[in-house]
Amino acid sequence: MFRGNHPTRVDEKGRLKLPAEFKRRVDELYGPQFFITSKDGRRAEIWPLKEWEKIEAQLARLSPMDPVRKKFLDVTNYYGQMVEMDAQGRLLLPQLLRESAKATGEVNVLGVQTMLEVVNAESFKAEMKGERDAVELTVSDLTALAEKTKVSE
Repeated sequence: MFRGNHPTRVDEKGRLKLPAEFKRRVDELYGPQFFITSKDGRRAEIWPLKEWEKIEAQLARLSPMDPVRKKFLDVTNYYGQMVEMDAQGRLLLPQLLRESAKATGEVNVLGVQTMLEVVNAESFKAEMKGERDAVELTVSDLTALAEKTKVSE
């Protein structure tokens, strides 16, 4: 499970060095192969290949003619590339995605359970700021989450 926020940098060649905590987890569970993509062009998603293959297996159950399946694959393939981690623990972010997500210079690497997200540090903070000028969850956010995670009896 990936969790937490690790501010770091994407170097001038487009390489992201995985933060040590995340790299340790990758080494323990996954190995060096990844599929890096996005669903919206604003955040780079780093999927260990084993986790991405689970998504592909779910998609394979849908009809090839399903328009939602097709759109999902079109978008994730448009931004996506297979990447292998180098000996220094670096991943090359796809150029198209780096440009679209502004994933250059200072970035945040967020643990999102089975994958990592890379976001432009400045844009992310601006997006997450609430009414009190702080990164926060609102009462309505928490209420919605409680409803969605409620265990039915």
